[in-house]
Amino acid sequence: MPPQRLPHGLRIIHEDRDLIVVDKPSGLLSVAAGAERDRTAYWILCEYLRKRGEKRRVAAVHRLDRDTSGVMIFAKSEEMKRSLMSDWNDSVIERKYVALVEGNIPEPVGTVDAPLGEDARGRMVVVREGMSARTTWRVIGEGNGFTLLELELETGRRNQIRAHMEWLGRPVAGDPKYGSRTDPVGRLALHAERIAFRHPRTGAILDFHVPAPPEFYKALR
Repeated sequence: MPPQRLPHGLRIIHEDRDLIVVDKPSGLLSVAAGAERDRTAYWILCEYLRKRGEKRRVAAVHRLDRDTSGVMIFAKSEEMKRSLMSDWNDSVIERKYVALVEGNIPEPVGTVDAPLGEDARGRMVVVREGMSARTTWRVIGEGNGFTLLELELETGRRNQIRAHMEWLGRPVAGDPKYGSRTDPVGRLALHAERIAFRHPRTGAILDFHVPAPPEFYKALR
C-alpha cells in the first residue's frame, strides 16, 4: 500500500487485519504521557480507525522516544500485541537505527555490552548491577566532527542507544539529556531505520525500511 499521511506528520506504511506499521516523526509521542493525549501516534491511529467505523483501539508493540523518528509497530488488538511481544526476540529478525554522534570513532565496527539501570534523575546509565544491554554499531560516514552510525539492538532497554553512546563518550547529537553539546540537525539525531519481523498470525516475514533524514548526512559536510 502507498504510505498514508495522517495528522502531525505520522505516516502509515503498512496495514493488515492485525497490524499497523508507521513512520513516526520526531517530536511526536508514541503513547500518552501526562496531559498530552491527543498528540500521540496512539491517539491518531485510534481516531483513524474510529473514522472508518472500527470500534477498537490500537496497542503499541514497542515504543520510540518522542524525539526519535522512524519505524514503529502497532497491533490492532491486545491479543495480537501479546502474541508478538511474547515471542519478540524470536519474531524480530532485524532492528536497525541510524544515529549521528559527536566526535570520531576510529574502529569501523564495535559492540557495547554494558548493563543499564536508572539513576536518581531518571536517566539510564551503565551500572554493574543493571539489566543486560547490548548494542552493535557500524560506521557509515564521518566528517565535520561527527560520525554517522548504523546501530543494531540485541536488547531493547529504554534509551539504550542514547545511554550507551554517552558511556562511550560519543553522545547522540541533539541529546543534552545524555551529554550532547551540539544540535546540528535541530532535533535528536536518532532514527529507527529498519525493522524486519515474522507476522504473528501468518508467519510471513515483513521488512520495513525508512531512510534516515538527509540532514543526518548533510551534517557530515
